[in-house]
Formats: sequence, structure tokens, C-alpha cells
Amino acid sequence: MRLLVLLAAVASFVMAGPAVAQYPDKQYPDKTVRIIVPFIAGSAPDVAARQVAQRLAAGLGQQFIIENKPGAAGNIGAEVASRAAPDGYTLMLMTSSHLLNPYLYARVNYDALKGFAPVTMITRIPSLMVVPPVSPAKTVVEFIALAKSMPGKLNYGSGGIGSLAHLSAEAFRLAAGIDYVHVPYKGAPDIVLALLANQVQVGFPTMPTAFRQAQQGALRPLAVTSAKRTKAMPDVPTLLEAMPDGFALDGWLALAAPAGTPPEIVARLYATLADALKDPAFRNALDGDGSEVVLNSPADFAALLQGKAAKAQALIKRVGVKLD
Repeated sequence: MRLLVLLAAVASFVMAGPAVAQYPDKQYPDKTVRIIVPFIAGSAPDVAARQVAQRLAAGLGQQFIIENKPGAAGNIGAEVASRAAPDGYTLMLMTSSHLLNPYLYARVNYDALKGFAPVTMITRIPSLMVVPPVSPAKTVVEFIALAKSMPGKLNYGSGGIGSLAHLSAEAFRLAAGIDYVHVPYKGAPDIVLALLANQVQVGFPTMPTAFRQAQQGALRPLAVTSAKRTKAMPDVPTLLEAMPDGFALDGWLALAAPAGTPPEIVARLYATLADALKDPAFRNALDGDGSEVVLNSPADFAALLQGKAAKAQALIKRVGVKLD
């Protein structure tokens, strides 16, 4: 994945250049800003966060450091970030998991909507429905027919119960009216390995995870889970196109601050990233292998989160997943 290649070039913190306008009576930022990443160093969210930190530092004239706080599917870092002082000096790399987790877990010590001030969504990350090349199914409709012809005989892989791959596969099961067996793995890369070995007959890994194998023919892509076709694979239909009761379910990365952070600081952060995206190098670093740059305003992002939260709650209730 192209973002991982960039990791070595980005330090855990970056220095910056020119001074910026004052908000309201002093410069912001006038000291180091930390971005909490609730996942391990080297993960896709971490690499994206380091790219963002680099550009914020260059535009705002201060250090932006990455602080990794992994664990509990991102819940540990989110709790820390939500309880930080709302002064603009703590930010968080938010993911779609943080919108799902409050409905998945029996206890989560943060509110994904009320606990954060949204800055902007950074990238949208669709999943890719893929099958091994030996599969007789060449379309979604053919896969549905195959599954119905042998109920309970096909396996699907996921990155674990409650993962996006698991929820996508279960949403597909409900929409298609099929019966197949869930085989959970430790992470998304394991889904690809299992598919390559034909240990599972279908999976819904994120596009960056399976893009290269699908592009090279090692896996057969049947559909993407985004609302629209992707630039990376424009010939692959969406599930909305490919089946009668199709659906859209994307992953995403975003930047957020603790609730109560002054709106002028949030606006400054958003404007700095919007300006940075005029640089093709920065856009290309975020936009690739199926990930697509979004960058919406804080108000638009807040409205989007509300809608996505309602859909996430409804999906998880239908699937019937609950974690301790």
C-alpha cells in the first residue's frame, strides 16, 4: 500500500515554518499539538495521521506530534482524546470504527458524536467484495445463486467480530438472503491470505488491503461497498448496482478535536488542510489503492456523522452483534 511506503519518510513529529493569524488574542498554535492515533504505528490510520501532521505543522508553524494509543478497537485512544482539554492542542485521528464501537461494545467510555468536535473527514475507504479466481462466480448475482445452491457450505473471512469486513459480509447476507459461515481472523490482511488459499470463498476486505491482488488477478473483485464506483477500479460495480437490495458501507479516516474546542481553531485546522490538498504530492499520498480524499467542512462532517451513526446503529441491531 502506497501510504505504508511513505511511513519511513515521515518522522514522529515535524517542524514547521511561518507564523499564523491570531485566535483570538494569541497565535494558535503557540506550542506543540499532539494527534492521538488509537492504533499501532505503521497502521494505515497512523501513516495517514503522520501525513496530516506534517502538513498541519508546515501550515501552522508548530510541531504536530503523533501519540499512538492502540487497543480495544480504537476505544482506548478515543477515550483519552475525548477527555483532553478542548484547547486545540489535542486532536485525534478518528475512524469509522469509532462510530460503530458504541453500538458494538457493552461499555464504551466516550460518545462518538457528543464527545468530539469534527474537523473534517480525510479519506473514504470502501471495501471490496472479492472471491478466489477458482470461484465459479463472476458477478454478485452469480455468487448469490452459488450460495443459495449450497446453503451453509461457503465460508467468508473477516478481520474479527464487529470489524467492518464482518459487518459488510453480514449486511450482504441479509440483503441477499443467503447462508454462509463466518471465519474470523486477527486482521484484514489475513482475509486476503485465506482467500488466496481458497480457505474462504468470499471476503470484504478494505480496498487498500486487497487492491493489488485484485488488480493483478490473484483475486476476483465482484463489487465495491461505496455508494459510487471508485477511481481506482472504475469497472467494478457497486453493490447498489450489482444486486436488487444492495447497500453502501464505507470505512473512513477523519480528524477530530475534543468537544468544546473553539470553532475558530477547528476552522483554522480545516482551512490549513484544505490549502495543503492543493499540493498534488499530499493528495496522492492520501488518495490511492482505493482510498479517496474527501475533505468536507466541519459542519458538513458533523451532519454526515449523525446520518452514519443512525445507519450504524440500525445495521448492528439487524446483524445482532454484541461485544463485551
